[in-house]
Amino acid sequence: MTTFTHLFEPLHIRGKRLKNRIMSSGHDTSIPTDNLVNDRLIAYHKARAEGGVGLIVLQVAGVHDSARYTSHVLMATDDACIEGYRQLAETCHAHGTVVLSQIFHPGREIMESSDGLLAVAYSASAVPNERFRVMPRALDQGMIDEIVQGYADAARRLHQAGLDGVEVVASHGYLPAQFINPRVNRRSDAYNGELEQRLRFVREVIAAVRAATSADFIIGLRISADERDAEGLTESESLAAVQALQSTLDYVHIVAGTSASLGGAVHIVPPMAIEAAYLAREAGTFKASLSIPLFVTGRINQPQEAELILARGQADVCGMTRALICDPQMPNKTDSGHAEDVRACIACNQACIGHFHRGLPISCIQHPETGREQQFGQLHPAPVRKRILVAGGGPAGMKAAAVAAARGHQVTLYEASAQLGGQVLLAQLLPRRAEFGGASTNLQREMQLAGVEVVRNTRVDRALVEREQPDLVIVATGAEPYWPAFERGGELQVVDAWQVLREEVTLGRSVMVVDWRCDWIGPGIAERLVRAGHQVQLAVNGTHCGESLPLYVRDQMAGELHKLGIPITPYARLYGCDDNTVYLQHTASGEPMIVEGIDTLVLCQGHQPVDSLAGELNGVVEVKRIGDCLAPRTAEEAIYEGLKVAWTL
Repeated sequence: MTTFTHLFEPLHIRGKRLKNRIMSSGHDTSIPTDNLVNDRLIAYHKARAEGGVGLIVLQVAGVHDSARYTSHVLMATDDACIEGYRQLAETCHAHGTVVLSQIFHPGREIMESSDGLLAVAYSASAVPNERFRVMPRALDQGMIDEIVQGYADAARRLHQAGLDGVEVVASHGYLPAQFINPRVNRRSDAYNGELEQRLRFVREVIAAVRAATSADFIIGLRISADERDAEGLTESESLAAVQALQSTLDYVHIVAGTSASLGGAVHIVPPMAIEAAYLAREAGTFKASLSIPLFVTGRINQPQEAELILARGQADVCGMTRALICDPQMPNKTDSGHAEDVRACIACNQACIGHFHRGLPISCIQHPETGREQQFGQLHPAPVRKRILVAGGGPAGMKAAAVAAARGHQVTLYEASAQLGGQVLLAQLLPRRAEFGGASTNLQREMQLAGVEVVRNTRVDRALVEREQPDLVIVATGAEPYWPAFERGGELQVVDAWQVLREEVTLGRSVMVVDWRCDWIGPGIAERLVRAGHQVQLAVNGTHCGESLPLYVRDQMAGELHKLGIPITPYARLYGCDDNTVYLQHTASGEPMIVEGIDTLVLCQGHQPVDSLAGELNGVVEVKRIGDCLAPRTAEEAIYEGLKVAWTL
């Protein structure tokens, strides 16, 4: 019997029954091909439906040819889309899941086109987008009518396909919000003026959708409670809009942020630096002002957080999208009294929205089976049970051990230190990265449930392997800091990031951090030292700080570094140092850059593999290398390789 009584209370909306209050909200997956639903997308959503989610809102479906804001967006502009949606709906309905689809026009928020040319973008007015540097054309009446009809036609097709309803996307500064926002809508016709005039476009859309569907078809509206931008919709403006529209809607779904600016876009998929369940207050305000159900999405990554929001009466449904990407079985586990087994999302953004921004199918660093359901969706027992020894208790080794044991192998994992986690233990020490430690906690629980034997404080060597006589050794011994060759003279203190995080060194007051990877380590070290009272400069070997990070992680971090006043030098290659001077070289011009008055140089120069064990075992036993000992990369590659190697055994 579940103790999450509010989370698993059914909810009825326009005759449809949500079996619980957990929603997978609309999110782009980059999985569709030819702008249509395919088998891979159906398998992706089937995993969440099988996992027990009450409501799935599918990713945006473009309603007009000018709505193609990415090259891989789903389109509902042709009857060819119906069959794919029908198969998807039937698949999810078989598990008792209600299925809606977002219907969408981005207006001026155009990211890319399919042929690499800049698209013509349209908006309420010719007011530019800051983030994508788009100057849109103002819509004329003929095209407004076309787009409104496009919403209706898209909804008709989705209704015909058997979906339960649609969600009109007015969030994140997309086209409906561009009409509502008085700072973007500068028209001189009946679509601008007081609020009621600015709502005319949205009202026409909702009315057209209702006329094109049926009385039992759900129509909701997603809107940003606050666009978190100086030119964006404010909380009071969004609240007034939904209060005026609620009589025409079945629910309102609030999020935060806008696509129009870098700072506002952080809230499209808020990273771990943003507080969990951070829109609960806004949700409560909207809920108290509305007579229809209120949905909220915003870093709700644990069932306990959702239960509390619902118990407080702040919302009726909680969007837990990344939580479901990380653990599709989260609803079933929670409902059956096993909430402690839920693999909690850490909001790293690396493989979900990070993949999307690179045009790749989304996944999860902790659960690489996500997005790969056709390949890894069904765990098959091993044909022959083997004795497997895993050397290394970092993410790669733990994932390999957990999956191999779950398939029926006898698995023993050895870790040289007292703690499991590898570099995760260091990552969690950086500012606003504590949640990253959850990756180790989650993997340890997976191993425990699978029956892996864990031996700590024991380094694997040839003698141990010869004594234990396993059938196979998986080497996951990780990496160590890389110290590049550079000119050194004088007595300047030089240390690496690991020494700083482990507090093995006492640093001088003036510190230069040199960052080769352009990830979160260098900036994190810089921020940590500034907060400890040091004067810090950051030099990055890239065009900008955080160049290799997911965009919203990068931009949130850049904002924090700016507020702290940390000087950042881009295009900077470490060349050398002497008593109190660091010598850099501009990576584009080759010219020297000299920084004086430095007491300590901190190296964030990447890692090199720790790979001696595999050589020791040559000729003794079969060996598989995975993770950083194969090639130093990130936790995503390490965990994925752990899955892949265990899958083949």
